[in-house]
Amino acid sequence: MKIDVLLSPAELPAIMRRDLRATAGVVFDILRATSTFVTALQNGASAIIPVGEISEAVAIRRQRPDVLLAGERAGVKICATQSGGVDFDFGNSPREFTPGKTNGKTIVSTTTNGTRALRACAGAKTVLAASFLNLTATANFLNQSGAEEILLVCAGTGDGAALEDVLAAGALIELLTARGDARLPVSDSAEITLRTFLQARANLSAALAGSQNARRLLAIPELRADVAFCSQRDIFNLVAEMKPDGIIQRG
Repeated sequence: MKIDVLLSPAELPAIMRRDLRATAGVVFDILRATSTFVTALQNGASAIIPVGEISEAVAIRRQRPDVLLAGERAGVKICATQSGGVDFDFGNSPREFTPGKTNGKTIVSTTTNGTRALRACAGAKTVLAASFLNLTATANFLNQSGAEEILLVCAGTGDGAALEDVLAAGALIELLTARGDARLPVSDSAEITLRTFLQARANLSAALAGSQNARRLLAIPELRADVAFCSQRDIFNLVAEMKPDGIIQRG
């Protein structure tokens, strides 16, 4: 098993040229899409349907009035003026997805980067949405998956890298390579990712808070607490797996 990392969404087109049939793809959008998906599943959501565009989410809602709509643009919940008349039920804050609101529900979500990264991995043998919140559960699943390659995909910000995604990917690499076996082969991008995490590990919370996305969220009073929430490690023991039909459920 070898490990590779895509550090930014600018690299997503390269996924389309790869044979992913023996690959486990793991997507990180720490602030906040994958952290939110994991939280929603933990709190009883039956499924998450990630879509790229607002119009796709609204179209599904017309076909299935029972689904809940979630998503953001520029970090803020999608409103009726953006969607053609539909106020979304949730934004992209994991703290919104409480058991009382999500239990038994299917949630359709569109975000700026995270959902796009997940859909780009659709040809992989396995596709996981990962976060600090469920990192060890994700590592355990991957160790038992039989995948020949693990491809970690950092959803990033715009077309650039996001420090928080790189740190989470590095933390996962540390877990995957810390079993006492001979060291797994890693690409240069995976080595860069691991070293970045190891350098920041002693004060990880400060490193996360210093990222561009964290600074943006910390400047919005109602979203400030999302940074600390998404920085928590291993509070959930579940895997969020995107099935071949594009729906994310507990793995």
